[in-house]
Amino acid sequence: MTDYFPVMIAGFAAVVGITPITRRLAFRYGVLDQPSARKVHQSPTPLMGGLAIYAALVLALLFFSPPFYIVEFGAIMAGATWLVLLGFVDDRNGMRPWIKMAGQVLAGVVLVLAGIQIHAFSSDVLNVGLTLFWIVGITNAMNFQDNMDGLAAGITAIASAFFFVMAVREQLTLVSSLAAALAGASVGFLIYNFSPASTFMGDMGSMVLGFLLAVLAIKLDFSATPDLQVVTSAVPVVVLGFPIFDMVLVVFTRLRERRSPMQGGKDHTSHRLVTLGISQRTAVLVLYGVCIVFGSIAVQLSQATVDEGLRIGAALVLTLVVAFIFLEWTYIRSKR
Repeated sequence: MTDYFPVMIAGFAAVVGITPITRRLAFRYGVLDQPSARKVHQSPTPLMGGLAIYAALVLALLFFSPPFYIVEFGAIMAGATWLVLLGFVDDRNGMRPWIKMAGQVLAGVVLVLAGIQIHAFSSDVLNVGLTLFWIVGITNAMNFQDNMDGLAAGITAIASAFFFVMAVREQLTLVSSLAAALAGASVGFLIYNFSPASTFMGDMGSMVLGFLLAVLAIKLDFSATPDLQVVTSAVPVVVLGFPIFDMVLVVFTRLRERRSPMQGGKDHTSHRLVTLGISQRTAVLVLYGVCIVFGSIAVQLSQATVDEGLRIGAALVLTLVVAFIFLEWTYIRSKR
């Protein structure tokens, strides 16, 4: 495990040093997030923090990571680079949701061409389709989490830390290196992004974080017997359980209200917690705790038998259903 600490420290140090530069660039080129009725900040805030995260990841992996598969690494970095450019255009000029989603699909295609894909079916077509659905889904799920100071970066730091622990145990070099760099960069960015934030990551950050978390989930492979694979295959989904849950909740609410799922609003889990009377900072900390619980359950699942996995899964699903109903009721009550 200590072999990967230099990667994590380099990611942390690089983002701490680069973020002030990206803040100045954002002011210079007008890449700012303006206040509005559906946002929680009160003054124009620079949006190029995602560039600092991306640059820190590249530096940490190139100079401090142990050797790994160059083709797969090249595909991952190519997809991330493309999403940084796509996010920059969106942050500066705006972009139609379907164009942005098409760009995310293209990033996923690059991964598939490099052999990074889900192998759940005997059909290659179904495997590719599921892979692209997963990449686009998690990328947008993390994009949704960039709705409150420190939330997206904190969720990424926690999820990547759990991916790191399990990847080191399974001796997965690429996943361990990528997770270590991602965790270090995310924690470093929180210095500037935790409430009150002096800079935001923007789409160029949140999409890259989601893309990389989706890659970690695909590449996290357990040396389990065939009967246990049904349990271990759920581990990455549970690690990313909160962003998935929040996206399903928000999409359900917007469709119920006959709004576009891609239309922004104060209807995320974090906003609903604030309506209960707690501060934004406390809401973010509560959700950090929720993500830690999800990660801990995932670690348990990775070592569970089939029967234990089914019991854990049933309890988790029941809890999520109750939470879903409560948060939807809270939202409806606040609207009235």
